[in-house]
Amino acid sequence: MRSFTYERARTPADAARIVASHPGARFLAGGTNLLDLMKLEIETPTHLVDVQDLKLDRIEPTDVGGLRIGAFVSNTALASDERVRRDYGVLSRAIVAGASGQLRNKATTAGNLLQRTRCPYFYDTNQPCNKRKPGSGCAAIGGYSRQLAVIGSSDACIATYPGDMAVAMRVLDATVETVRADGKTRSIPIGSFHTLPGNTPERENVLDHGELVTAVTLPAPVGGTHVYRKVRDRASYAFALVSVAAIVQRDGNGRAAFGGVAHRPWRVEAAEAAMPSGAVEMSKAVFAGARPTDDNAFKIPLATRTLAAVISEVKS
Repeated sequence: MRSFTYERARTPADAARIVASHPGARFLAGGTNLLDLMKLEIETPTHLVDVQDLKLDRIEPTDVGGLRIGAFVSNTALASDERVRRDYGVLSRAIVAGASGQLRNKATTAGNLLQRTRCPYFYDTNQPCNKRKPGSGCAAIGGYSRQLAVIGSSDACIATYPGDMAVAMRVLDATVETVRADGKTRSIPIGSFHTLPGNTPERENVLDHGELVTAVTLPAPVGGTHVYRKVRDRASYAFALVSVAAIVQRDGNGRAAFGGVAHRPWRVEAAEAAMPSGAVEMSKAVFAGARPTDDNAFKIPLATRTLAAVISEVKS
């Protein structure tokens, strides 16, 4: 790990201002992803701004019947909150499906959203990776790609977004709140928050340098049956080959977002009209334009079968 300086921020705007004024600065909260990347020298910040004292650790009701989740609410606290378990069950189930208990105790809501890909070529500093070093190439393209993206990828990157929580937030239509260095705030729909790789895979979301996530807001509950189903190589502590977050209403209509298949949680709202017709019809629309490799072409039928299992579970 390379040397760095460290300080604790006093307010969200203070934290944003400090990071924005240092090109090599990064925010530090739970550190469950950043510190690992620093040990491997994939991330090499010169200054860490600790934001754990900013009191953004509360879950509060909103005026329109939703919930506002502070950026530093731990994954454990969020998954176990009575209101989340009752009204946003897909979120609680997705969080519990990810990581280990110890990691969930330390990981934060904002950090979970911002975690970086687990593409093996990103972690191997002997391999070229446009995400780690822009312009160096992508060893995953033409390499072993079983875990990697089948849709939304580009000629520069085929990495996947690794998280579970964000897949559930995508199906819940969450909104990400931020503060910038000048103190101005903005609200970003979760569907616009994570970006596709294009020619700039190193840029994974729409945040500016120094822009701090302060909260995630959930709209009022929409009812229905909430399901999160994750398919992985072993029963626990593994990233998804494919996951499905779904909310299905009694009449068979509903929403679904997919994890493990793209550079961001993958949801195609226009395809959801086909949900009452079954998983096959909906999946055709969800994965139209997919570009799988020989190694990961299995993900598309696997996603279809996983969605079918979700729909069947709701009907049973």
